Amino acid sequence: MNIVVNPSFNYMASFVKSIPDFFDKEGETIYNERNQIKVFDTGNEKIVVKSFKVPFFFNRIIYTCFRPSKAKRSYEYALKLIERQINTPQPVAYVENRKNGLLAGSYYVSIYKEYPGTLRELRDHTLEEKRDLASAFARFTTEIHENAILPLDYSPGNILYEKTGDEYRFCLIDLNRMRFMPVDLKTGAYGLRRLWGNEETIAFIAREYAGLRKFDEKKCEELALHYHRLFWNKYLRKHREF
Repeated sequence: MNIVVNPSFNYMASFVKSIPDFFDKEGETIYNERNQIKVFDTGNEKIVVKSFKVPFFFNRIIYTCFRPSKAKRSYEYALKLIERQINTPQPVAYVENRKNGLLAGSYYVSIYKEYPGTLRELRDHTLEEKRDLASAFARFTTEIHENAILPLDYSPGNILYEKTGDEYRFCLIDLNRMRFMPVDLKTGAYGLRRLWGNEETIAFIAREYAGLRKFDEKKCEELALHYHRLFWNKYLRKHREF
């Protein structure tokens, strides 16, 4: 078993080491699909533990020999985001289990903080009802991209927010898939493809984003809508119920 603990949270080391022993039996489940996410109260802190499912045999070889595990990537990417002053839950640790020398599951541990809102709200409201949120989100996306960060799972459930007065504070979660690279107009528009909402809202966000980055607003809107349609048409075909 490989364990890495953030030095700021060394006091949790024994708790982290024991996670594989009690994860299945304890904690409050808040997500349970491909992977499982639970909240635990350690007495000092509330923490979130994300358990990544055991990969198929071929992927176990890949993640053991050639690529870092999803838990390790989540931990290291969180540190990079915080270094660039992008808000994400504080990373506590990651744990990698091995069986017969191969990766057999992993855990990513972070500090729990509850946010009352997610970008899913854009689906159920008109642009006029959520214009302030959409505009603030465009600013958040600009901040991320101008820090040479491209989240690949930039979907509504992974973008949380809280509002204090007129100020929105966003938080990015589910970090194991992202690239650290310069983000140009085309790539930035592509990064908006997974958002929920009607095309009026997507177009507005694209124009706001382009204006902040001094890009061609019309071109960015056209590209964002193009990538958005491609993504959702493919998604709906794949998930169509028969």
